Amino acid sequence: MSNIAELFGSLVFNDKVMRDRLPAKTYKALRQTMRLGKELAPEVADVVANAMKDWAIEKGATHFTHWFQPMTGITAEKHDSFITPVADGLIIMDFSGKELIKGEPDASSFPSGGLRATFEARGYTAWDPTSYAFIKDGTLCIPTAFCSYSGEALDKKTPLLRSMETLNHQAIRLLRILGKTDVARVTATVGPEQEYFLVDRELYKKRKDLIYTGRTLFGAKPPKGQEKEDHYFGAIRPKVAAYMQDLDEELWKLGILTKTRHNEVAPSQHEQAPIFTTVNIATDHNQLTMEIMQKVALRHGLVCLLHEKPFAGVNGSGKHNNWSMSTDTGVNLLEPGDNPQDNAQFLVALAAIIKAVDTYQDLLRVSVASAGNDHRLGANEAPPAIVSIFLGDELTNILQAIEEDKIYKADHEDMYIGVKSLPPIPKDTTDRNRTSPFAFTGNKFEFRMPGSSFSIAGPNFVINTIVAESLRIFSDRLEKSKNLHKDLTALVKETITAHKRIIFNGNNYTDEWAIEAEKRGLSNLKTTVEAMPAFISEESIDLFSRHGILTETEVRSRYDITLENYTKTMAIEAQTVLEISRREIMPALAKYQSLLCESALAKAQLGEINADMEKQLLAAISALAGNLYQKAEDLENLLTQAKGVERLQEQAGAFCYQVFPAMQELRAVADRLETLVAAEYWPFPTYGDLLFSV
Repeated sequence: MSNIAELFGSLVFNDKVMRDRLPAKTYKALRQTMRLGKELAPEVADVVANAMKDWAIEKGATHFTHWFQPMTGITAEKHDSFITPVADGLIIMDFSGKELIKGEPDASSFPSGGLRATFEARGYTAWDPTSYAFIKDGTLCIPTAFCSYSGEALDKKTPLLRSMETLNHQAIRLLRILGKTDVARVTATVGPEQEYFLVDRELYKKRKDLIYTGRTLFGAKPPKGQEKEDHYFGAIRPKVAAYMQDLDEELWKLGILTKTRHNEVAPSQHEQAPIFTTVNIATDHNQLTMEIMQKVALRHGLVCLLHEKPFAGVNGSGKHNNWSMSTDTGVNLLEPGDNPQDNAQFLVALAAIIKAVDTYQDLLRVSVASAGNDHRLGANEAPPAIVSIFLGDELTNILQAIEEDKIYKADHEDMYIGVKSLPPIPKDTTDRNRTSPFAFTGNKFEFRMPGSSFSIAGPNFVINTIVAESLRIFSDRLEKSKNLHKDLTALVKETITAHKRIIFNGNNYTDEWAIEAEKRGLSNLKTTVEAMPAFISEESIDLFSRHGILTETEVRSRYDITLENYTKTMAIEAQTVLEISRREIMPALAKYQSLLCESALAKAQLGEINADMEKQLLAAISALAGNLYQKAEDLENLLTQAKGVERLQEQAGAFCYQVFPAMQELRAVADRLETLVAAEYWPFPTYGDLLFSV
């Protein structure tokens, strides 16, 4: 392995490279664009493009691409070479500022929710200079936004960038009111933890359900699962350790701050976590991380599974989104301060988040909605579908003291929290709550609901926007204040009183919490189908429009895309269940039944040898096989009916409430058969094979 310090960022056109290769004036202009969002002049872009091209060619790159994030959930790229023809049949290697700033992929071939018809192909990619360009597989990749010919956002990056701007604007307003005039920019920061499974590649190739859907649609529970909790933080097996080391090196080359690696709870499950960075760069890095995790796995004879629930009965995989706000002066707004001024800043930021999460709890649920995540949420390894905030006992008690104008008695000192004084608040010393969807962990909030395959752009543009809305309301009020200290304290107190229902420090897995949450008026949107209407509510459309995040047209297009993806996913899964049942399981059953018949007949011909075992096993398997056949017929009929439903929401409902239960019923029969059929006759690897082979 190379020296890590030299390896890190070696394939990134980062700040050091720009400082070394760009004229001072150009470098300064580009940094202003990156730090403050200022527009970049075309002549500056030409200089940057030429330097970027020279650097990339020196690194072995022959092509460039605008690397973007369409609504497919994965990244997209179209490669163009640097070659430009000149006289006498020769070429030069060229790359202009125009090519750097804008590209033109086909917009009609990506999900658009009706924004683009097939004959309306034109779309544009626009360079995002706030995220560094990098080299991947011999190609210079330029992070870009993606929009239609008429300007609508067709990607995940554009609303994220817009939300960063509105969060910055509203946070700066509030900080100015609080007397913080030295801050020029506030940025959301994120550290996304990434969970995943590793399985043997040869076994994977024998499972059509994993190949087609990313999860197992069949599989009986093995004798051993995660009951002994011996895999979590256990010694990493050599093959997995070699994979993790290779993965880290590949990520470090791309400047990705991968820091932590360990075994997770379920067998064959692991986690990778990076150091915090700005939400835009963190999103780009996480998309790259998922891609490279899968590529590196193949080199090691493995397959990396990123589905939220690849195996029933064991933990699924999430992506814990650790979110905070930081200033360009190095201050974390969610860090409790050491003086009254910092304390006031922390309290008002905390109050804004509490208000945001309570008011827009349904939008947070929508931001993590997918067919895959529906299997995971509430399955006793992930937060439930009920959104709530964990603050810990000490911070909760402090807020209660503010609400009641009382003295908070801490172990170390007494603190009076009221109109007259806002003394320092101690840093949070409470335990973590792994069952909470939105947990305060000292100086950040951990949003634990996103699924492992998710782009974090969706959850984060929602968090940024709803917090910006709270900050806007606070600033509108405080800018009119005649007595800031008094009005600020009153604002925090009123916010706590109005929104304390969202705070819950207990066990989110219990039935009692579901009952209590309903009494509090909190939503419990268990499926994507139940959650999605909240996205196109008047309240949501007004929110996104007010802050310039999404127009009503863009909101409705994303609603359609999400439901279309849901129905397509469910249709593929149902069709895969039918194919495996009919083309693999049923033929295997026929062969095994023939074996049993032959064995029973042979014993009968010998006269005195008892064939009761064969007869009883044959009867049990025959009955289940008949049931399996009928379940497949029923599923096919329901699938046909669901495909014929015209209205999107109703079609999604048909898949959710009719097709999926039918799939589960068929699976239950198949899984029972797996436990009765001889191992060499079962047509594909079992859970035991998959989970304990690496």
